[in-house]
This record gives sequence, C-alpha cells and structure tokens, in this order.
Amino acid sequence: MPMTGGEIESAIKAALPEAIVVLTDLAGDNDHWAAEVIAPQFAGKNRVQQHKMVYEALGGRMGGALHALQLTTKVPT
Repeated sequence: MPMTGGEIESAIKAALPEAIVVLTDLAGDNDHWAAEVIAPQFAGKNRVQQHKMVYEALGGRMGGALHALQLTTKVPT
C-alpha cells in the first residue's frame, strides 16, 4: 500500500520538526512523489547529507511503501 502525502509529510516533520514540506503527486497514484523540504537542520550539510536525513526520516519505506521520491532540499533563507 503506497504512502499518502500526509504520511510522508508527518514522517519528515517528526524527524525535522521545523521543516516546510511541499509535496506533489507526480502521477496521481500516491506512489510517485516530488518533495521539497526546507529545514534549518540542513544548515552546514551538503546535499547528500540533507537527502540522507530525509530518507532516514522515512524509516526505510523508500522502495517499499514509497516507490519513488524526487527530492529537493534547501536551507531556509
């Protein structure tokens, strides 16, 4: 069963409480998502480290309940 947008956002915000999460369902199937995550916790981290933080927040559901995630991460300005 695919993860809903609400479940994805909740998981990310649980790990990164100050994050702003903007989700787009790319295929209209709740299985292919684009996420923009803006979080102060990303400060001083490179892009790979930022993405790893988001993947860790999803608790190993990538490739299972969450089939595809196009991820953009940013530090707030």
